[in-house]
Amino acid sequence: MTTPPRRIQRRRTKGWRAPDGAIYVGRGSRWGNPARIVPAWSGGLLVQWGETGGAVGTWPADGIEAHRYATELYRRWAERTVGFTDRARAELAGRDLMCWCPLPEPGQPDHCHAAVLLELANAAA
Repeated sequence: MTTPPRRIQRRRTKGWRAPDGAIYVGRGSRWGNPARIVPAWSGGLLVQWGETGGAVGTWPADGIEAHRYATELYRRWAERTVGFTDRARAELAGRDLMCWCPLPEPGQPDHCHAAVLLELANAAA
């Protein structure tokens, strides 16, 4: 029996190695989330589209709601971008995906764009 594809948190710790076959989908890759979480001048966090795009809303500094919103923006963008889901299925289906986001606690939602990619790439066509 094979294990289902999973999201892996990339690390910089000495000796850490990416699992064989895992694909990096963070910023700088073609799969990176254009929605960035940046500090707000007033405290808290903003979600910004792209490096210089406009920001939407201010969220508490704990980041939970900002991550949720950025992940939802990514989902909507991916689902509306012509051919995106087909490319994700062709290139990412069955593969473990890596990014820098912390993994959720058991039973908690995964507010990470890599979790969205896992869903899109591995959903039945």
